[in-house]
Amino acid sequence: MTEPARILIADDEAELRSLLQRYLGEQGMTVRAAADAAVAEKLLSRERFDVLVLDVMMPGEDGLSLCRRLRAQGETVPILMLTARGDPVDRILGLEMGADDYLPKPFHPRELLARVQAMVRRQRMLGAHGGPLGEEPVSFGRFTLLAAQRRLLKDGEDVALSTVEFSLLHAMAMNANRPLGRDRLIELTRGRDHEATDRSIDVQVMRLRRLIEQDPSSPRHIQTVWGVGYVFVPHPDGTPSP
Repeated sequence: MTEPARILIADDEAELRSLLQRYLGEQGMTVRAAADAAVAEKLLSRERFDVLVLDVMMPGEDGLSLCRRLRAQGETVPILMLTARGDPVDRILGLEMGADDYLPKPFHPRELLARVQAMVRRQRMLGAHGGPLGEEPVSFGRFTLLAAQRRLLKDGEDVALSTVEFSLLHAMAMNANRPLGRDRLIELTRGRDHEATDRSIDVQVMRLRRLIEQDPSSPRHIQTVWGVGYVFVPHPDGTPSP
C-alpha cells in the first residue's frame, strides 16, 4: 500500500493555509502547516516531507532566503514556491535559489494539487524512498552519478541536489553525447503536461554547471548546442575516468 504523501505548507496567510491543508488532506495527503520560516524549518528537522509548499513573502525570514539556506544545508525536499509577484524575474530567482517549481498567486487549489502530485510522483520514481532505478553508475570527471540511490558523489562525498537538479542531470546522463532540446528536457524531468519554460531549464542548467563544472563559464560536461539545447558529455577528452 502506498504511503500517503507528506506535505508541509509554509504561508503566513491563515485562510489560505487552512484551505490548502483541508483540500490536500481531502485528497489523502498528510499535511502540516507553518506560519513562518522558523516553524517550517523546525518541522523539517523533525519530520520527513515529500514536498514543501513555500510562500515567498512571509514575515521574518522570507521564502527565498529559507529556500537558499535549506539547499546550502543539503536539504533535498522538493520545493514548490508560491509567489504573488507577477514578474518572471522573481520566479526565475526562486529557481536560482533552489526551488523545483513555482506557482503564482492567485491559483486554483486543483492546480496546486496537480503540481504537488507531479512532484511526489517524480520524487518516488527517482528512488528517493529506496525505489531502484536500475541504471549503472555514470562516472564523469571527479563525479559519479548513482541513479538507483539518487546520489551524486564528488571524490566519494555526497553532493546535495534538489529533485529537479537530479532529474535533469539524470536525464542528460542517460542520453550522454546526444543533444536534447529544452522541450524534451522539460518532458523528461517534469512530464509532458507541465507548463515549465525554456528559461526554467536554463536556470537549472546554470545551477548544475556551478556544481559540476570546474569553470562554469566554460563548461565541459554540460555543453550548449546552439539552436538545439544541451548535450551531456561525460568524457570531453575522449577518455573515461579511471
